[in-house]
Amino acid sequence: MIPLGWAEVEGLELGELRGKPEDGVLRRVHDDSRRARPGDLFVAINTGTRFVEDALACGAATLLPRDQHAALAMLARLVRDRSEAQVVAVVGSTGKTTTKDALAALCAAVTPTVAADASRNNEIGLPLTVLRLEPDTRVLVTEMGMRGAGQVAELCEIARPTVALVTSIGPEHLELVGTLEDVARANAEALEALPADGIAVVPAGEPLLEPYLDRAGLDVRRFDPTSPTRDGGEWVFRVGDEELQLDLPFTHRHLAGNVLAALTAYDALGLPLHRVHEGAGAIRLSQWRGEVHDLPGGGLVVNDAYNANPTSMRAALVDLAERAGGRRRVAILGQMAELGEESDRYHSDVAALLRELGIEVVVAVGEPARRYLEEVGGGVFVADATGFGEIAEVLRPGDAILVKGSRSVGLEGIPALIQKHSRAWSES
Repeated sequence: MIPLGWAEVEGLELGELRGKPEDGVLRRVHDDSRRARPGDLFVAINTGTRFVEDALACGAATLLPRDQHAALAMLARLVRDRSEAQVVAVVGSTGKTTTKDALAALCAAVTPTVAADASRNNEIGLPLTVLRLEPDTRVLVTEMGMRGAGQVAELCEIARPTVALVTSIGPEHLELVGTLEDVARANAEALEALPADGIAVVPAGEPLLEPYLDRAGLDVRRFDPTSPTRDGGEWVFRVGDEELQLDLPFTHRHLAGNVLAALTAYDALGLPLHRVHEGAGAIRLSQWRGEVHDLPGGGLVVNDAYNANPTSMRAALVDLAERAGGRRRVAILGQMAELGEESDRYHSDVAALLRELGIEVVVAVGEPARRYLEEVGGGVFVADATGFGEIAEVLRPGDAILVKGSRSVGLEGIPALIQKHSRAWSES
């Protein structure tokens, strides 16, 4: 981290400070007492308040803040003020974490880069990411989540992005936000936060974003997430006038669209396109986002259970249909949460897609997901994610299985249970 002086932190009057370092300099700020060491400032947030003494015993200074969100924001602003890094804000309805992970890998291969861990994209995770800036950091890749109007703007006020990357606009958090136009408006707060010479990276053909792009001096770069193609084992991308062929650690078509968004931002940052292959091999998907696991008997299970909305559900089901390769297809699906008054319609649209794709077996988990069974013949209803026994009864060796739903359904552990269950197939 860019060092902070004890006196200036003390002057912010953020709460109870203890354990002043001998040289009066703080070299790391974080919220994990297990990592505490001399020169650190451990900020006790949420249940971390129980571990202040542990951090002090490890030689770290501690802060018990009066307002944890305000304290983290103020500390992050201090560090951001001293950094000359270009800052990318990744926002959008789907694919934020995958796009952030891809961009971070591409940038890190060619320049000092800091990026958000996993999905640390809220009023706690964002400032903690900014607080990892080092004196030599040239690129900071942040992810910003949105659950209502004004939230992205607040995060941008801390990070002060120079590049805003909008992955997509689609139905998300409608219960909290309202309409698709409101979703676009909330995500466009990142575009409005850009400086006069900022760069906007947006999906081509998204009319809901156009009102926010007509600004003097704004450099607008567009990408078509449907344009990547496969050439043998490599993905082919077009960025500007350049055609790039990259070997990526996945075959999901919609994730390749996320990589194109990342490549477009990478190019916008002025980084060398001829070196993108150096970072492409380091791209790793975050947990529960399209993880593919082979099963005994020639089957596979895709763990895409981190979250779900209509756009990501469609992409995952189309991917299942494409990758099945003649296998029987099984979709284990939970509800898509926070869709408001249109929730039933969006779930019915997924039912129609299941019929259109000819998915052989659909397992609907939880009452709101029952609508998935409206138009399919091989449907099974399971009350909740604890009912694995009922799910296991419909599985066969050689199946291609997708597990997807909103986090509130708790499906992320189902693929591991499927793997454990499937071992009996090879032993019988």
